[in-house]
Parts: sequence; C-alpha cells; structure tokens
Amino acid sequence: MGQVNSTYTSDHQDWMNEQLAKHPEWVEDQKAGRALWWDKKQDVETTARNAESKVPQKPYPYDVNFFGE
Repeated sequence: MGQVNSTYTSDHQDWMNEQLAKHPEWVEDQKAGRALWWDKKQDVETTARNAESKVPQKPYPYDVNFFGE
C-alpha cells in the first residue's frame, strides 16, 4: 500500500476551520450542545432495568395477513 496523506483536509473541514476562526464563540456553543445531548453519566442500574423491561416484539407487526397469537 502507498503512503497515507495525513495532511489532507476536506473542503468541509476547511470551511469549518475558517468559520471557527471567524467565530471562536462557536466552540463553547459546540461544547454546551454536546454536554446537553451526548455527555451523560450512565447509571448501570437504570440501564439494566430498562433492558429487563423490554417487551419482545412480534415478528413483522405490519403484515396485514399475520394473525399471530
């Protein structure tokens, strides 16, 4: 295999870098958004309780000809 070009950046990445240079306040907004939607502490007990409470789904529930038990 050939060499990997580690200096390549896509047009989108170039644009994002340019925008972040123009608007440094966006970095804090990004961090706040990530903390709001993604960076959550995981509770093992809650996760286990949620897994135990799942109801098994019937096979293909949208089949109008299926009259399952």
